[in-house]
Amino acid sequence: MNQNEMKQAVAKAALEEIRGKLEKDSIIGIGTGSTANFFIDELAKLKYDFEGAVASSEASAERLKAHGIRVLDLNSSGRLPFYIDGADEVNGRLQMIKGGGAALTREKIVAACSDVFICIADQSKKVDILGNFPLPVEVLPMARSHVGRELVKIGADPQWRQGVTTDNGNWIIDCYNFMLDDPIKLETMINNIAGVVCNGIFAHRQANILLLGSEQGVERLVYPA
Repeated sequence: MNQNEMKQAVAKAALEEIRGKLEKDSIIGIGTGSTANFFIDELAKLKYDFEGAVASSEASAERLKAHGIRVLDLNSSGRLPFYIDGADEVNGRLQMIKGGGAALTREKIVAACSDVFICIADQSKKVDILGNFPLPVEVLPMARSHVGRELVKIGADPQWRQGVTTDNGNWIIDCYNFMLDDPIKLETMINNIAGVVCNGIFAHRQANILLLGSEQGVERLVYPA
């Protein structure tokens, strides 16, 4: 299978994870990115089996609406039984780097409000140590330079992702050459820098289930095993 076929396979597997577990009033969380898009397309097959979805980005919201799936506001939705999203990197503890599509803050919020986080990814995203993918940090525009200097102090090579504004009206700094040997500690440390809105380490709230696509099919990983 090529990469898109792997993404299609894990999207179908994620649909089977939730099939039969949804009520008519269920509201589920939906992530952002190319793999999440494959899942949204699959989810359309069940659109009459649940009430609607909370989207982590405007792009995902528009794709859901195009399929006739109702998009709801998280404030009125309460706890979500499932959140389905991809990852830029994921390790054996199902901790992730996310935010390549600049939706990390909303993704983290929706994930925090969900009972089960199902991560869907192709085999290229599985790593032993997070950090080869540049870590995104969402910052208030006025704090960009300050945050960059603070990130240098903890060993990162920060670069402003010019031309990108998040759905929240903020900017993204990508941290290169920054291996995450202690993701939980670094997630907290970066979020404590004044001017940081959120960073793309998902360690405090890792995935519950990883559906990993490979040439051999879809592997299902759970943490703790």
